[in-house]
Order: sequence, then C-alpha cells, then structure tokens
Amino acid sequence: MAANKRLDEAEYNQFRDFLEQQCGIVLGDNKLYLVKSRLAPLMARFDVPSLSELVQKTLSPSSRQIRSAVIDAMTTNETLWFRDNYPYDLLKNKLFPELEETKRGNVKIWSAASSSGQEPYSICMTAAEYKASKPGSPLNVSVLGTDISNAMLDHCKGAEYDGLALARGLSTERRDKFFEDSENGMMRVKREIRTMANFRHMNLLDSYTLLGKFDIIFCRNVLIYFSQEVKAQILSQFAQSLNPNGYLFLGASESMSGISDDYNMLRCNPGIVYQKKS
Repeated sequence: MAANKRLDEAEYNQFRDFLEQQCGIVLGDNKLYLVKSRLAPLMARFDVPSLSELVQKTLSPSSRQIRSAVIDAMTTNETLWFRDNYPYDLLKNKLFPELEETKRGNVKIWSAASSSGQEPYSICMTAAEYKASKPGSPLNVSVLGTDISNAMLDHCKGAEYDGLALARGLSTERRDKFFEDSENGMMRVKREIRTMANFRHMNLLDSYTLLGKFDIIFCRNVLIYFSQEVKAQILSQFAQSLNPNGYLFLGASESMSGISDDYNMLRCNPGIVYQKKS
C-alpha cells in the first residue's frame, strides 16, 4: 500500500540535502527512523498517503506550509528547565556580578535556540533570583530568544506549560515563585519574568547583524547537529555578535576544539564557559 511505502535511498539523500541546506542539520546514514517518527504525524495533518510523497512535496518550493511544518518537526528538540545547573550558577556567582559593574547593570543575553522557552525563562528567573539576593542591584537583564521553529516561538510567547513540562528540572520552590495558574490545568510564567524576554524567528545560517550585540550567548546542545564547516561559521558569527570579553555557553558535551580560535575556554568547576578573545 502507498501509505506504507518506505523512502528509498535516493529520496532519503534528497531529504538530507534539503535539511542541511535549509537549516544546517546533518542527518547520518542511520537516521531514517528519526525522519519517520518526526514526519509521520504530518502525513495525517496534510492528508498525504506516504512518507515518500510527503518528502517530495517538501522538496517543492511551492509547498511552503508543508516545508515550514517539516522544518519545525525536524528541529524541535528536547529541553528542560535549568539544564545542567552550572550555567545558571555561573550567571549568579560570576557573570552577573562582573557585568553589573562593567555594563552598569544593563546585560543583553541571547538564547540562540530557545525551543519551547525553558532556557530563556530559566535565564530570566536566575536574573530575578540574583536581584532578590542583592537589594538595590542595578542589574537589568534582557533576553532574546530565537528559534527556527515558528511553532516553538508561539509556545515561548504563550509561556504556558503542563505538569509534565514543569516537572523536568523545575523545583517546587521555583514553580510556586515564578508561575501562576492558567487555563486547562496549565501554568503560566508570571509577567515579571515574561517581560524580560522577547522572541523572534532566526535561522542560525543567516546573518546575525540585525540582532545587535550581546554580553552572553547561550547555544547549548545545538552545534552537535551541524557539520564542522557550519559549526565554524556559527561560532565565528557568535564572536562577532558578542561584546568585548563576552561569554558563550555551549552544551555540556559540546566542544569548539579545532573549530574556532575566537575564544578562551574557562574551566569553572563545574562546567565550562567560553570568553571572546579581546
């Protein structure tokens, strides 16, 4: 039956090329299962009888709605609150105190793959906790969250999360402090936290010039999906987007060794942060 038709090797390779060209993601030879699991729900949504036909429609420039949905499906990654903890501890214990003096309190942070919002809002909560611990602090943090997925950006802007999402990395204390009841059993990030963050669509393969300059960039657990060439391009653009001596956080398992020499690696026990070379 057509509905069960598998992708042949040529079609899979065409799809791999499309995904890398559009958003830099590199699929390995053994990732067909991932493509199937991510795209299967779209077959019913767009009334397409086979995975093969869905891929062919995706490759057509005229199928903009399907293309957008496929990119959303393939670039949506797992996330959680305060992931790995150490970046947020470093913000409170080292970076905020330092930048509070050198930047006169105004600190701009970019969450470069904001997914469903847990990272940028975790940054905002950390800033709120820091200010609460330092009465009279002039710290004024603004966070820009960007993502290639419009669906995820809508989620970020809505700032509503169900019990399962809230259970992933968020303490009861923080939930009670920074969230309020919403409709349908959901909880919403409180306004005082939401107003610290703005969100916009961004493809990391595009120019970052219009975003301005930042003191800190978070791009965690994203570079692992890119080729070495694209990683080097992104890291170079991040360096250009950072203010002098600005900081870059990568994922705990990510490294820029052999890819970029624009940064100094700082070991912070625990964790690593990269500082732009002056």
